[in-house]
Amino acid sequence: MHMNSPRKKGRLPLAACLLMVLCLGSAPALAQQPIQVIVEQARIDSFEDQVEALGTLIANESVDLTAKVTERIAAINFESGQQVEQGDVLAEMTSDEQSALLEEARSTLAEARDQYERVRPLAERGFATGTQLDERRREFETAQARYRAVETRLDDRLVIAPFAGVVGLRNISVGALVEPGAVITTLKDISQVKLDFAVPATFLTSVRPGLPIRASSPAFGDRQFQGQVTSVDNAIDPITRSILVRAIIPNEDSLLKPGLLMSVELIRDPREALVISEEALVRRAGKSYVFVVAPAEDGGETVEQRSVVVGSRRAGELEVLNGLSEGEFVITHGTNKVRPGQSVSISAEQQPGQDISGLISDKGT
Repeated sequence: MHMNSPRKKGRLPLAACLLMVLCLGSAPALAQQPIQVIVEQARIDSFEDQVEALGTLIANESVDLTAKVTERIAAINFESGQQVEQGDVLAEMTSDEQSALLEEARSTLAEARDQYERVRPLAERGFATGTQLDERRREFETAQARYRAVETRLDDRLVIAPFAGVVGLRNISVGALVEPGAVITTLKDISQVKLDFAVPATFLTSVRPGLPIRASSPAFGDRQFQGQVTSVDNAIDPITRSILVRAIIPNEDSLLKPGLLMSVELIRDPREALVISEEALVRRAGKSYVFVVAPAEDGGETVEQRSVVVGSRRAGELEVLNGLSEGEFVITHGTNKVRPGQSVSISAEQQPGQDISGLISDKGT
C-alpha cells in the first residue's frame, strides 16, 4: 500500500514563496514612488482690507416742484423722464389778467423813467427845482417797485427747474386747477449719486473721506461701480452701534437710480502683500501651515512643512505675513497625502485665479 510522505512542517509551497519574493521586492519601489501634487508660486500682489455693507442710492439733488398759487395750468413744457436744464420753464399758470398787469406796469415804468431823465438835466442847469427832480425820482422808483411786484407774482405762476436733472412722472394736465403745495413733478440730479451705508463702529478710526469703494447690484450682474467716501456722520447709532457713511458714485450714463439697494465694499489700507491660495493653507492644533516644495539632495523634490502667519483674506486668497518668501512653491492640491521629507512630483502649476478643479481633472491627481 502506497503512502504519501508527510509534508515537512514550516515549508511553504513553491508558488507561495515566489509570490512573497515578488511582493517584498516591489515594496521599496512603491514606497519611493513620488506623490504627484499641484503647486502654486507665492507672489507679491496688490491687497487691501475690505468692509462689506449694504447701502441705498440717493439722488445728488432732489426736489418736489410744487405750485405756489391757486391757478389753472395753462401750459406744460415737459414729458415724464425728460432731461431738463437749469432755468427751463416746466409749467405755466399764467392768466390774461396777470399778463395785462405786467404790461401796464412795464408801460408805467418806461414813462416814469423818461420823465426822470428829462427833469434831471434841467435841474442840473437850474431850469427845474430840486423838488421836481425828487418827485420824478420817487415816481420812477415807485414804478420800478410796482413792476417788480407784478413780475414776482407772474413768476409765482411759472414752475422753473432750479437745477439740471431728470423730471419724474407728470402729475397734472393742462386746465387742472392747482393749489399751493400741489406737486407738479419731481426733479432729480443723477449725474452722480450718493450711496449711504452703515459700517460697524469698530471701523470708525479707519473710515475717512477719500477712501475708495466698490458697489454692485444684482440688477447689473457682475458690473462694479467705483466711488469714493465723501463724508462720515457725526454720531454712532446707539442701537446698531454703527455709523452712517456717504459715498459719491459717478453716473454719467444714468444707469443708477435713487432707491436702489447696493452691495458695498469699502477698501482700506491698500498695500503690496505676499499672496497664496486658500487651498494651500493647512490648520492643525490652532496653527497655520503650508507645505513647501524644495529641491532634494538626490535631485528630486521634497516636502517641507512651514509654519506661517496669516493676515487678511479675500475671495479664494489670503495674505501671508511671515514664514514664506516670494517665489517659493506651495502645495495647493495633495496636502492631505504628503508628509515632511516626502518625495513629490509636480504635476501642474496653478496660476493666480485659476480654478484648481480643471487641473485636477486634466492631470488625474
